[in-house]
Amino acid sequence: MDFKNKATEIKLFSFNTPQMKAFHITWFAFFLCFFGWFGIVPLMKGDNGVIADLALSPAQVGNSVIAAVSLTIIARLGIGPLCTRFGSRKVYTFLLVFGSLPVMGIGLVQTPTQFFIARALIGLIGASFVITQYHTSVMFAPNIVGTANATTAGWGNLGGGVTQAVMPLILAAVLSFGVPAVIGWRVAMVVPGIAMLLTAFAYWNLTQDAPDGNYGELRAKGEMPSVKDTSGTFMVAIKDYRVIALFFVYAACFGIELTINGTAALYFFDKYGLNLATAGLVASLFGLMNIFARSMGGWISDRLNKDGGLKGRVRFLFICLFLEGIALMAFSQMGVLIAAIPVLIVFSLFVQMSEGATYAIVPYINKKALGAISGIVGAGGNFGAMFFGFLFRGQMSYSQAYLILGVLVLCSSFLALAVRFSQTEEEAAIKETQSRLAAMASGD
Repeated sequence: MDFKNKATEIKLFSFNTPQMKAFHITWFAFFLCFFGWFGIVPLMKGDNGVIADLALSPAQVGNSVIAAVSLTIIARLGIGPLCTRFGSRKVYTFLLVFGSLPVMGIGLVQTPTQFFIARALIGLIGASFVITQYHTSVMFAPNIVGTANATTAGWGNLGGGVTQAVMPLILAAVLSFGVPAVIGWRVAMVVPGIAMLLTAFAYWNLTQDAPDGNYGELRAKGEMPSVKDTSGTFMVAIKDYRVIALFFVYAACFGIELTINGTAALYFFDKYGLNLATAGLVASLFGLMNIFARSMGGWISDRLNKDGGLKGRVRFLFICLFLEGIALMAFSQMGVLIAAIPVLIVFSLFVQMSEGATYAIVPYINKKALGAISGIVGAGGNFGAMFFGFLFRGQMSYSQAYLILGVLVLCSSFLALAVRFSQTEEEAAIKETQSRLAAMASGD
């Protein structure tokens, strides 16, 4: 679907327009979802951590990593069409409320099985990414949509890095109030859950679905297709080979990010002998790159689009993925911490840029099926994380697993080159950009 009055620029410090309200609230909502999604990871180790409390074996820890991303695949596939039918405002509000329950409820588990179930249910909030990308895609014009999508997703992904550093501090604060150490991690997880509930209230009251109003209002005015006319978009999307290619491309970047978020703190704890707080802080450097790296990927893609068109966007995605694979292989071979940290940062840079470059392409595949395409490609990230998670279940070291992942990413980078656009699609993208910029210049 296409909409009138999409924003042609990002006024970063503005909160006055529907477009910028959506921009800021979507990234913050995604940030909190990511924070709640991986909030338990830095609380796993330690004398009174989850592993000791529930007596988890290494295989069970690996299973919990897989559980955390498994249901997200289904959720992302289903939530895209829901956005098309009901609008981002309703869908995001519901997800925030529903997702807060297992985030807070994980503190009630008593057995490994209950823990796996709780982590799987928490993983449903990973579908928030699809809503974030969909909402900004309908709010921003082609000349800036890559930057908008990359920035909202990147700042949201910061939650994965911030939680590594902040959750141990929240745990320390909880314990300072006299809470017994044995239940400290359980109480600490209530904090992100409450924050999600408050954000749900803000999302409902401060955002709207499209630049000119909510979907219900627009359908009543005849300005967008009826709910019935939006059915079948999933099948349209899944039949496009480019969507399948981007599904696996996203597995090779966001799937890697999820895997690192779920394993990095444990890796630094075990390999370099760091304490829980320090391991979490070092691991957080990977996620903190999202503050600019994913945005940079979208921004560069937008710039290349001016001269190279959609082909320029595709070539840039290939380069980012290729360099990501090389950097991950290098990281896996670092023997000392002082060398591992800078390589981790470089590796993270290309991971986030690859993600931004991917979703700078998604809005151009098929506008009528945008929600479904966003969901399918987004699910690829979780499919990758689930698939990669099996490498961490057995006797293989994390270094060996990271090396194998680097090789897989390197090979997957060539799938980006399979994404092609016809001359008609190239011309349509140029025409839309020019018309929206002309409308902005004339004040319409």
